[in-house]
Amino acid sequence: MASDDRKKLYLEDHRPVSQLIRVETHVDVPCFPVIDAHNHLGAAFGGGWDAKPVTALLAQLDAARVVAYVDLDGGWGEDILDQRLRKFKDPCLERFICFGSPEWRQWSNKGKAFGEWSAHNFRKQVARGAQGLKIWKDFGLHVQDETGALVAVDDERLIPLWESAGELKVPVMIHVADPVAFFQPLNAGNERWEELHAHPEWHFASERFPGFNDIISAFERLVRRHPNTMFIGAHVACYAENLRWVDQLLSDCPNLYIDFSARISELGRQPLAARRLLTKYKDRVLFGTDSGPDLGTYHTYFRFLETDDEYFDYNLKNTYSQGRWKISGLQLDKDVLERIYSLNARRVFAHTHQFS
Repeated sequence: MASDDRKKLYLEDHRPVSQLIRVETHVDVPCFPVIDAHNHLGAAFGGGWDAKPVTALLAQLDAARVVAYVDLDGGWGEDILDQRLRKFKDPCLERFICFGSPEWRQWSNKGKAFGEWSAHNFRKQVARGAQGLKIWKDFGLHVQDETGALVAVDDERLIPLWESAGELKVPVMIHVADPVAFFQPLNAGNERWEELHAHPEWHFASERFPGFNDIISAFERLVRRHPNTMFIGAHVACYAENLRWVDQLLSDCPNLYIDFSARISELGRQPLAARRLLTKYKDRVLFGTDSGPDLGTYHTYFRFLETDDEYFDYNLKNTYSQGRWKISGLQLDKDVLERIYSLNARRVFAHTHQFS
């Protein structure tokens, strides 16, 4: 090998082996029962449990001590919601919580009446069994009105929808934007370079999309404008890279909860700040993984929350799925863990769900 060749190494081939001698704790069962408040069962997210027996799913959940599971895949049409209610909710009433979603594609047909129509439609979803409203990240990035214009996250035409959720006392699980790096140039300085090359459709650094700050600011205005509506800011309020901002919004808006699904990668590289935030707002944080009922993922999350292990992989299946770093555990107090694992979710869903 020529000397110059020794200086060249493809990033995808670089897999350094750490020489640290460190504690490795296995947490197969959490110290308290768990309510998984942010997850999926559809083919795209949770491994296609629509086509598998519910008994097999329950065995997975029992092994992880998950006593209730929120399925967010009930959108995309009334028939989808009804199918999921029949598949999961009807046979296991106490184990599953199903969310509905707006039918954004109807905006072109309903025009100026879409806000009122969507609120009325969501009320019908709740009457049939939906226990929350899920807002996907296409809102703010792709959803268009009847003129073809992009709809802002705080668009006032949607006020009836948010107010209806508040009146019905059901939570709004909302995911807007995405990691900050998704909105930055895809160059050598982008910390999610590999992830974005694997999923180029997640790259929004284009004039076709609003900037991250525009979207997250609109989200903040939305939460502040509807104090009687309970919002769950998915993925650490969609801004896990800036915990000071999350702290301030939680402080100002008692109607806001957060989950940390798919973001232990972010929290685990700032464990001291993350521990402070989750402890300070221990009554407003929900457990969730966003990875389906996967035992390996649950074990990693339990380890992250319960131990002080350092420098371990946040994703056992794909070490660098989100970025080239390791994480450290938070070793949360038992009081905080019990609230995050289940007590907070019991309060959030108290008006719509009968827990065993």
